[in-house]
Amino acid sequence: MNLLHLHLHVRDRAAAEAFYARWFSMSIARRGASLSFMTDDAGFELALAEDREPAPMPRWFHFGYRLASGRAVSELYQRMSVAGVPLPRELHEDASLVSFRCADPDGYAIEIYWEGPGAPLD
Repeated sequence: MNLLHLHLHVRDRAAAEAFYARWFSMSIARRGASLSFMTDDAGFELALAEDREPAPMPRWFHFGYRLASGRAVSELYQRMSVAGVPLPRELHEDASLVSFRCADPDGYAIEIYWEGPGAPLD
C-alpha cells in the first residue's frame, strides 16, 4: 500500500498547475470546472481545488519531494533561487542530507531533499 494522493486548495489553479508542471514534472491528468488532478511518472496524484480563501496550514505543515541525489537537490535549489521562487528554508548540505524548502504560489511549504543511508532524524 502506498500513499499516492494529496489534495490542496489553491487561489489560482492555473498558476498552481504551471508551478507543479515546471518544477516537479507533473502533468494534468484530468481537469474539471473547479478541480484538477496532476500526476507524475510514479503515479502520484496531486488534486488542486479552486478556493478563493484556502484555510491556512499550520506553520509546521509541509510535504516533500525526494530526489535521487544531493547534487540534484542543490541544482534545483539554484534554479529556483534564480527564478525567484520563495525559499523559506535555505539549502542544507551534509554527508547524509541535502535539503531546502520552497513555497508554491499559495505558500504551501515543500521540502526538497535527498537522504543518504543513516541520515539522522534530528
